[in-house]
Amino acid sequence: MQERIMALPEGTTIRADIHTHTLYSDGVHSPEALVKKAAGAGIGILAVTDHDSMEAYEETIEAGKTHGVLILSGVELSATLGSKDVHILGYNVDPFHAGFRQRLAFFRQERQRRAEKIVHKLNTLDVPLTLDHVLEQAGQAPLSRPHVAKAMKAAGFTRTYMQAFREYIADGGPAYVARYYVTPRDIIELIAEAGGVSILAHPSNYFTENELKTLIQAGLDGIETVHPSHDRERRQFFEGIASAYFLLQGGGSDYHGGEREDDVHFGTFTISTEMVKAIVLRSTLQQQ
Repeated sequence: MQERIMALPEGTTIRADIHTHTLYSDGVHSPEALVKKAAGAGIGILAVTDHDSMEAYEETIEAGKTHGVLILSGVELSATLGSKDVHILGYNVDPFHAGFRQRLAFFRQERQRRAEKIVHKLNTLDVPLTLDHVLEQAGQAPLSRPHVAKAMKAAGFTRTYMQAFREYIADGGPAYVARYYVTPRDIIELIAEAGGVSILAHPSNYFTENELKTLIQAGLDGIETVHPSHDRERRQFFEGIASAYFLLQGGGSDYHGGEREDDVHFGTFTISTEMVKAIVLRSTLQQQ
């Protein structure tokens, strides 16, 4: 499938969204439903970037064949820089790489341990949520704070999804638990070992220029310039960073659906075919 993307003739204008999520992480749609939605929105290249999971890959490939959408393999992994969470997107990774799959399984185990600790903290705050409540919301996906928030709302402990974050589980909140510590360099190297390239997700206003330089020095291949959280000024700023440091550019809608109410972004935040081809070419060259 990646070869088909590379083989597109010069001047081909296909809109690409390479930051989306399915029910295999914290999205609401199956891979089939997401690909069908992408085709209907005029998206010709799609990457599913589920958190710590590539379980959607094979289903996405088959759906792409059915609906005429090219598929780029993707995943979203988390790291820590100082006190900040860093989300790094891996593209054109080999979803069947043994070491990579083992590491994803470890990250999922750590997610469950974190969820258990969050539930315990909520219980001490007289919120009688159980892990079963959270597991019911997660289904097949690795556990995450959004699943905790959905479970709190579903059980009637908060009125809204966002209230759960705001009053309990947001960073620094009374039921917050830090994620398993892993450095950006660790994640960047893991993605490279699986044949992929690493792109910093939704930098928005989260990082100073010095922090961005630290990530670039750690081996980052690119930066997401197109994202719903970026206004025109921020997008131009990150495009300048990419140009100055010879970085790849990525982007998309970061679509989840459901409680996120982000349908308005789907089909609107896209990148060019040439950006996708550059990602595939860089990953191919790095494997040689």
